[in-house]
Amino acid sequence: MNDKIAAVILGAGKGTRMKSDKPKVLMPVCGKPMIKHIIDTLKTIPVNEIVTVISPDGDEVAKTVAPYKTCVQEAQLGTGHAVNCARDALKDFSGPVLVIFGDTPLITKQTFERSIAKVKEGFAVVVLGFRPEDAGRYGRLVMNGEKLESIVEFKDATEAEKAIDFCNSGFMAFDGRYLFKILEKIGNQNAAGEFYLTDAVAVAQQMGLQCTAIEGDAQEVASANTLEELAQLEKFAAARG
Repeated sequence: MNDKIAAVILGAGKGTRMKSDKPKVLMPVCGKPMIKHIIDTLKTIPVNEIVTVISPDGDEVAKTVAPYKTCVQEAQLGTGHAVNCARDALKDFSGPVLVIFGDTPLITKQTFERSIAKVKEGFAVVVLGFRPEDAGRYGRLVMNGEKLESIVEFKDATEAEKAIDFCNSGFMAFDGRYLFKILEKIGNQNAAGEFYLTDAVAVAQQMGLQCTAIEGDAQEVASANTLEELAQLEKFAAARG
């Protein structure tokens, strides 16, 4: 593993539920597009390679993230498929790779650095978990000491697993040596026919690799799919200063 760090930002989502023609990641939080908050944080680490996955009509996103690279997800076939679109841009990259949803602008530099440290310790997959007031329908992180055993979606969880309050935020970090080998083994045998990034944990374990999770706070992992959630992000960001 080398010391360089890369990030893949998933930025192909539309702003439909926000009643906007603007791509979701360009919706402003404290006067700045969500995705710019992420990039500005990554620059402070610093991250050497930043690749944003955009939709075929994502020219506005590409202009916003320039001069950083973009790659196009021609069809939205799931989060695992989205990350795999960055394969050519990160070919032969062997350092830690952060995978960030473009609508989660408040994850801190310290949290990114903690995930990078875990990858360097030898974990192939690192998941950011949090403990919300209401775990609701979030995926649960099943831990055994420091080892992450599985991510269980709420609809598939047993009653015992539903009682777990440690939940999946969506953000993950990977050992770049294994990222695309893991992704190529993720299948789409599910109701939606999509390739889910969360399946990376099970695939990594089948490959004999180690997975873990770190804990962040509920505010920093907050995301926005609606105008109400965007307003909540604005409050969190303003309170942070």
